Amino acid sequence: MTDRTPSWTPPEDSGIAIRFVETNGLTFEVAEAGEGDHLALLLHGFPELHYSWRHQMPLLADKGYRVWAPNIRGYGATDRPGEVRDYALDRLTQDVADLIDASGAKKVTLFAHDWGAIIAWAFAITKLRPLTRLVIMNVPHPMVARREIRKWRQFKKSWYIFAFQLPWLPEKMLARKGGDAVGDLIARTSCNKERFGLEERRVYSDASRRPGARTAMVNYYRALLRHRDTIDLGDGRVDVPTLMVWGEEDVALNIHCTQGTDEWVSDFTLKRLPGVSHWVQQDAPDEVNAILEEWLPQA
Repeated sequence: MTDRTPSWTPPEDSGIAIRFVETNGLTFEVAEAGEGDHLALLLHGFPELHYSWRHQMPLLADKGYRVWAPNIRGYGATDRPGEVRDYALDRLTQDVADLIDASGAKKVTLFAHDWGAIIAWAFAITKLRPLTRLVIMNVPHPMVARREIRKWRQFKKSWYIFAFQLPWLPEKMLARKGGDAVGDLIARTSCNKERFGLEERRVYSDASRRPGARTAMVNYYRALLRHRDTIDLGDGRVDVPTLMVWGEEDVALNIHCTQGTDEWVSDFTLKRLPGVSHWVQQDAPDEVNAILEEWLPQA
């Protein structure tokens, strides 16, 4: 039985509330703000939570969007399927479609970071549901990723993906220091460490201590290699306006991962942030919000 205690309690003055959304087979813990017919759907990455979007949610609500930031499957108080196969891209992209259907929204702009962005790229390419716009943070287009992983400059940064294929050892590593290793990982690889104090680190570490949470996190990577052919990306084309925001000091992805994206995305805008880490929307929230303010129309 999944513990439905929310993984984060938003401040009362934030305009953010936590709700549970039942979809076709799963229940998601969702942070929400704003109202209206245009849904801003925000997908977090590893080893994060909807909490990672706390700085952007009020901005998007002020621009007239109804904002949903779910904890994706396996995270926080969202349901946690038990098999590696449950974390393959066909299931993950269907989760996005199911959330959109549950929202009843007439228009959708999809925002995504890290693993959320892997899902979002696939969702936009396969066109499971119509999108108005797409915002990607610090993850390459899948065709660019295929190009880069063949080069040593990226392969040497992606060692952890292969390490995560091992049984039990990755979970043991994430459980170090009583589970504080998860929050510490984010803080240690950030550039603006004052953004990741004890409170911020504790939110992530506490979520990782929930039964089965670490295995669920790692199963995304296991499924990425073991069940890589569950969806067909075809020619990889994305035909909606797309913004990529990229923190240049990314320890896991080299800057060449931004190059050549416009070969597959017809309407593409790239904003690079020097001196900012992989955790871009938390590491530099003011800069990211200014970019979003400029690029996004009112809902």
